[in-house]
Formats: sequence, C-alpha cells, structure tokens
Amino acid sequence: MILTSGEDRASAVRYRRGVESTSTAGAQSPLATPFTRHAGVEVPLICGPMYPCSNPELVAAVSEAGGLGVFQPISLTYVHGHEYRAGLRLMRRLTSKPIGMNALIEQSSKRYHARMQEWIDIALEEGVRFFITSLGNPRWVVEKVHAVGGVVYHDVTERKWAQKGRDGGVDGLIAVNNRAGGHAGAKSLEALHAELADLGLPIVCAGGVGSEQRFVEALDAGYAGVQMGTRFIATDECRAAEPYKRAIVEADADDIVLSERLSGIPVSVINTPYIQSVGLKAGPLARWMLRGRRTKHWMRTIYALKSIWQLKRASLDESGSKDFWQAGKSVAGIDAVEPAGEIVRRFAAAARARP
Repeated sequence: MILTSGEDRASAVRYRRGVESTSTAGAQSPLATPFTRHAGVEVPLICGPMYPCSNPELVAAVSEAGGLGVFQPISLTYVHGHEYRAGLRLMRRLTSKPIGMNALIEQSSKRYHARMQEWIDIALEEGVRFFITSLGNPRWVVEKVHAVGGVVYHDVTERKWAQKGRDGGVDGLIAVNNRAGGHAGAKSLEALHAELADLGLPIVCAGGVGSEQRFVEALDAGYAGVQMGTRFIATDECRAAEPYKRAIVEADADDIVLSERLSGIPVSVINTPYIQSVGLKAGPLARWMLRGRRTKHWMRTIYALKSIWQLKRASLDESGSKDFWQAGKSVAGIDAVEPAGEIVRRFAAAARARP
C-alpha cells in the first residue's frame, strides 16, 4: 500500500515505521521484512539506482515482478532521453506497483540542488513514495517525503554517516559494502551490518549479491533487504550495450578493480584493456587539486562532468572500444543475461525455500 497526501497522517506515521503490512498474506510471508512493509513490495529486493543504466523499462520490470525498481533522474533524462515527468509516467504505464527515486543531495552546486528539489517535488506529485538519498544531509528530503506519508532510506558506508542519516530522520539505511559496484564501501557485508545493527533502523545490503545463495545469506545475516545493481545490468530490459553485459557475465570477482580515473575517488570497474591502458590512479595535477581546500570543488566538478559523459558513452557503445564499465564483485555469481523479472522470481523462490 502506498499512501497519498490526502490520507490520514496517523496512518502515514504507522506506514513509515513499517508496522502496517501490505496485506494479511504479506504479513505471513517468509519474505516480509520492515523494508517490504516500508516500500509496499512483496520481495525484499531493490534494483539499485545506476547511472547510466537505470532505464525506465528495467526499473518497471523489477517492480512488476515484486521487487522495487529505483530510478536515477540524470540517467532517466540525460542518458535515456526522457523528459522527466514523461519518464515517470512511462514507468507508471509499465507497472502499477511501487517504484522508488534516488536523490543525490550533495549541495556543492546550487543549480544542481535546485534541480534535485524540483525532481523530488515532481516525483511526489506523480505518486512516488520511496526515496533513497545519497551524499548529503537528508533532513530536507525527509521533511518533504514524510509530509505525504513516504519513506526515505539513506546510502551509508560506515557508522558516522548512518548516525547522521538517523539524526536526519531517515527510515532505513542502504549499507554499501566493499563488494559493491561504483563507489564501494570499505567494510564487508557482515562487518557493516554488525556496525549498524544497534541504530534501530532497517538495513538493506548493497554489494556482492549476484546469486540466489548470496541473497539468502544476506537475509540470514539480518538484513531487511538486498540492493543489486550489477546483476540487473545483465538483463534483457537494461539498455546497456551487449559488450558491457557480456563482460559482466564473463568476469570474476578478481576482475573488479578500483579506479580513480573516473571521479578522483576509487570506483569499482571491470579491469578491461582500456582500464589497463589508462591506469588506475588519478593524475598528479588532479591529486594536487583534490587536496586543496579551494581547488577540490573545481576538480570534483570537472570529474563529475567528465564521468557523466564518459559513462554514458561507454554504456551505450556497442563497439566496446571505450570499455569503462562499472561493476561489483557480484559478477562472480552472474552467468547469463536474462529477464529482470525472472531474476526477482528466482531469488524470491530461494528465500521462501529457506528452512
């Protein structure tokens, strides 16, 4: 059940706290967790927001199968060419089930911050009620979303960011571990859960899950859900180029390396010939600028603009000539490109079959 702004505020509070089930059957389901109750979904599985791979068809396919597809605004508009509101309405036509939004809320750019506020407002108008915040203080997002009965989870890699998210009023945490794609954390799945477990919030595992076995292991470790990105790139619905998908299927965990060349901060990518040719470390000028109090903002801006263009080009390039491909160590459990809905159903069946 996804609440709307006209419904009773007390019901909205109960919904955010995860004490209302989506149905009587849902309450009895072996897959029911605080996350599934927060999101109004059947399966504790998120298709994580991915720049540049979160196209509407992929997001909707995961939600339609019972998980939660989460869209990423810049991917939706810049990479896949949709006018923002029209893109949201396309997803609503493809599925009537809940979808989520990722809000990158770093405020170094006033223009970008204003655009993010606008994107969130439009998403709320279009009925989105689940948000994942990243890279900033989520309080202002929480205030907007809670006002209409929605839910906010916050990306974290360690306890201090989790505490700031909790202090900002978030409803749950996305715990990004050291096996994740993109900007991975530094701690293992198990260690990160142990570090966050006493904060009193539902925790979703992000990183290293590409197989049913790992999905079940994460739930058994105490996680309220699992967020997967790399696994959903290797799907029929994802618009990523075939060479990218094939590289994920063929890669093993040892093929994932950390590169500073994309954003100045280590990013998990597949160790392709192109990566080997350009190297893994940021150049000396970039490293110097990133250390300076006055220059680091400019260097980060340069990196951000460069990476937005570079990742878009690489992800859609069918020639595979500029193979700068983000992926996590979950590649070890991925051996085929298949429909996104089939992945959700297979993982759900494995979780239901637990002793």
